[in-house]
This record gives sequence, structure tokens and C-alpha cells, in this order.
Amino acid sequence: MNALLCVAIAAGALALGLVLGLRWERLRAEPDPAPDDPVLGPPVADLLQRVFRSTDEGLAVLDNGGDVVVHNPRAAELGVVRDGLPDARAAAASQQVLHSGATVDVDLSPLDRRGRQPAAVQAHVRPLGGGFSMVEAADTSEAVRLEATRRDFVANVSHELKTPVGAVALLAEAVLDAADDPAEVRRFGTKILNESTRLGNLVTELIALSRLTGAERLPELQVVDVDEVVQEALARSRLSAESAKIDIIVDRPTGLEVGGDLTLLVTALSNLVENAIAYSPADASVSVTRRRCGDWVEIAVTDRGIGIAPEHQKRVFERFFRVDPARSRATGGTGLGLAIVKHVLANHGGEVRLWSSPGTGSTFTMRLPVHVEPETESTGPDAVPDPAPADPSSRPVELPDRVG
Repeated sequence: MNALLCVAIAAGALALGLVLGLRWERLRAEPDPAPDDPVLGPPVADLLQRVFRSTDEGLAVLDNGGDVVVHNPRAAELGVVRDGLPDARAAAASQQVLHSGATVDVDLSPLDRRGRQPAAVQAHVRPLGGGFSMVEAADTSEAVRLEATRRDFVANVSHELKTPVGAVALLAEAVLDAADDPAEVRRFGTKILNESTRLGNLVTELIALSRLTGAERLPELQVVDVDEVVQEALARSRLSAESAKIDIIVDRPTGLEVGGDLTLLVTALSNLVENAIAYSPADASVSVTRRRCGDWVEIAVTDRGIGIAPEHQKRVFERFFRVDPARSRATGGTGLGLAIVKHVLANHGGEVRLWSSPGTGSTFTMRLPVHVEPETESTGPDAVPDPAPADPSSRPVELPDRVG
């Protein structure tokens, strides 16, 4: 009995072995799965090749002789490889890497720009082993531009702060020297006050500009009454208008609303009004009008001043740019007002436009998306129909409501 059991077990094991052997041979005979098999996916080598070719960095592998083994299209776009040959600086860095075994940073910015090549390219060259090195290059043009802008801004701020600070110091010395002359003390004291005010305005506007360009979180936008913005901005500018003998003509209230921050919008509009007053002759007028134009609300400030030459019109919104530095300094201008206007409008999803003609005057227009209340479900007989949309071609009517 035991002998028969052993024979049965041996026969079963033999049969199982034959079945498994046949199954293994069948699996070996089956072809490899397709590269894009929906279950197994593409092979690893294919994935690596796709990553190599699609990366934003320029990649090139060099051998110990300085020849290009393989590179992606981005390397050619960045000038790392040209006509199959590596940039001489990259080849030299590769040799240095192979000898030292350490990663080397190299500047591959084009010496002669061709086509759409970037202005600045920085690369890391690292060893791969086996006599090969990898060049990893990236377009750093935007970082270089931002750094240059930062340096210019710091230099301009330093210069603008130095002027009133130096003036205050000199005027203080003059006050000390004229301590026995009340009239001179009063005269120099007035100048010190003016320079201190100018310095305070500059610091305030620098803080505002820093806030608008992302240093601080902006407040949540609320529904803002455009008429309230105009009213508060004109209230801020009333004293300047009276001192300069400028009449401000305002159109009728419109009841328009926008989404935004009241304080920032008032600051932007008052900057435009102050700018119009500063560049208008005495006894002239400045107009402030508002209207709806399609999906936009436009607030326009028009002066009858000296105007802006075409070559300056694209630069007036730059920080510290002044068309007439002498006039700006005489009126206490900081050179930041229009830059603040531009950033306020940008942060509200709007824009500021300029029309100007030398000798005729200028019009600065703030454009903001109109706020529309969501439609109600009321469809009964008491429902009030929506008013007809404003005609975009209509012009605001200027009424003789004078401020100042």
C-alpha cells in the first residue's frame, strides 16, 4: 500500500513538472509587449528618452575627447551644441570636470546672439563616470533682467532719498548760522519742512509700491462705488488745486460699481489728478469723467497742460521716470505716482491708458472691470427689466461742477 502511494505521488509530481515546463516554454515564445502597452506601459529606456528630449533644460553628454555623444533639442536652442559641436566653454569645463571629478558652473551666454537665442545661459557640468560628463544648461535671461531691475531700483531709491536728506542737513546748518535772524530762520525752516514732506511722501509711496508688487498680501476686493472713489480722490487734491489755481470739472455721478479696494483706487485716481495739476498752467482746468464702456468702467483725467512727447509716452509709468525733472522736483513729485497707478490697475485686473499731444494736454484713463450683480430669479409681473447697456461710443458730459 505504501509502495502504491509513493508511485502515485511520483506520477503526480512528474505530470505537474511537465505542465509547468510547457507553460514556461509558451511564455518564452510569446513576443515582447508593445512599447505603449496599456497595461505595462512603455519600457524604461523609452521613458528616459522622452524625459531627456522634453526637459526645459539643455542637456548634452560629452565624452573624454570633448565630442558630443547625445544632446536634446533644447541644448541646440540654448547654443550648448552647434552643428554637432559643443560650445568651447562647455568642452573646457567638461575636461576640467573629468580631471577633478567635481561639478563646475560655467557661463554659456551667447557671445553673438543668433535668432531667438536667450541673452543669458548658465550651465552645470557634472561627471557621469566612465569618461563622460553631462552639461545641464538653463535660460537665465529673466533672472538677469530682474536682477538688473532690482539694482536700478535700489540705485534710484538711494539717489532720491539722498537728495532731500542732504538738503535737510544743509538747511539745518543754515538755521544754526542764522539763529539771530528770525526771518532767515523762518525761511530756512519752511524749506526744511518742504523737504521733510517730500521725503515722507517718497517713503510712503515706496511702501505702497512694495506692497503692490507682491511684498505684502493685498486686501480682499470688495464692491466699490466709483462715485465714492472720485469724491475722495478730489477731496485729497483740493488743496493742490487751490494752490495752483486749477479748476477741476467733474461730470455727474453714475452709480457704477467695480470690484476692488477703495483705498488703493482712491490713491491711484488722486495720483492722476495731482499729476494733471502739476503739469497744467495756472488758471487752467482739469476734467474728471467716468463712464461705462461695455464690460469696463473708465475714469478719465484730462488736463490742458504741456502734453507728453511720443518718445516719452511709453516710459511715463516707469519708476522714477520724469518727463521734466525740474518741474517734478519743484512740485515735490517723487517719480513713483504713475508707477503706483499702473500696479494698482494691474492688481485689479484693469489697465491705465494714455493719450497725449504736446502743447495740447494729456488724458490718463483708468479701466476697471465693471461689477455686475448676479441676476435674480424674479420673472413675475413685478420684475424690473435691466436698463439698456451704455453706448460705448458715447462721450461723458462735462458739467461745470468745480472743485477748488
